[in-house]
Amino acid sequence: GHLQRGGAPTALDRILGTRFGVMAVKLAEEGRFGRMVSYQAYHVDSVPIEEAVNKLRLVEPDGEMVKAAKAVGICLGD
Repeated sequence: GHLQRGGAPTALDRILGTRFGVMAVKLAEEGRFGRMVSYQAYHVDSVPIEEAVNKLRLVEPDGEMVKAAKAVGICLGD
């Protein structure tokens, strides 16, 4: 994330990176391959790869996340 933004990693970047890494190692230790670490409703979990890639997920152009990204200077190509 921070490379795309062009800035230093935030505390949230570091925390999420750590939590994602912990979950990925846990999945590997348990032999639960073919899964992707996910972040949903403030919870780190995992989903089957097939579930993650077989759904179309649209982003609302006027949604709050897009507005927040633009407010901090993230270019979304428009």
